[in-house]
Amino acid sequence: MKMDRIEERVEVGGGASASYDLKERVLTVKGEKGELKRVLYHPAIHITVEDGAIRFFAEHITFREKKRMYTFVAHAKNMVKGVTEGFTYKLKICSGHFPMSATVKDRSFEVKNFIGEKVPRVLPIKEGAEVTIDGEVVTVTGFDKEVVGQVAADIEQLTRRTGFDSRVFQDGIFITHKHEKKV
Repeated sequence: MKMDRIEERVEVGGGASASYDLKERVLTVKGEKGELKRVLYHPAIHITVEDGAIRFFAEHITFREKKRMYTFVAHAKNMVKGVTEGFTYKLKICSGHFPMSATVKDRSFEVKNFIGEKVPRVLPIKEGAEVTIDGEVVTVTGFDKEVVGQVAADIEQLTRRTGFDSRVFQDGIFITHKHEKKV
């Protein structure tokens, strides 16, 4: 079943600007925090930037193409929000049995004495994300939602362990706040 016509607009405000390159099919959003580029293309979906808004337009599309268009809209909203406000994830260091310590050196995150291990666990931090530690709170910030979320997930995964009773050994680093959400 085909739908007649769908049009969506994403407002670009807060000092941000957007452009869409038809040849390369790349949406670029620039703001005070940085610049994000993303390839957005589907033959049935037309994208233009006009009057301070990104416009998505399609005629006679299927439900699958409609879902693709709303995915593009969500990506555009996240790009605009990222370059104007940025994204923040917070994690908490929980060490009940062994005094675990976490540090940030250069572009790597290091956890020492996790469950009594002698060798520290090290995670390289991806470009586009900043990690800070304040006591037991680890904060990951940046303007690309996907990079910030992936770094937070990687830090949480770094202290994942198997073979322990999770009711007794609750040591680890866990996500407590996603951007504007409490987990």
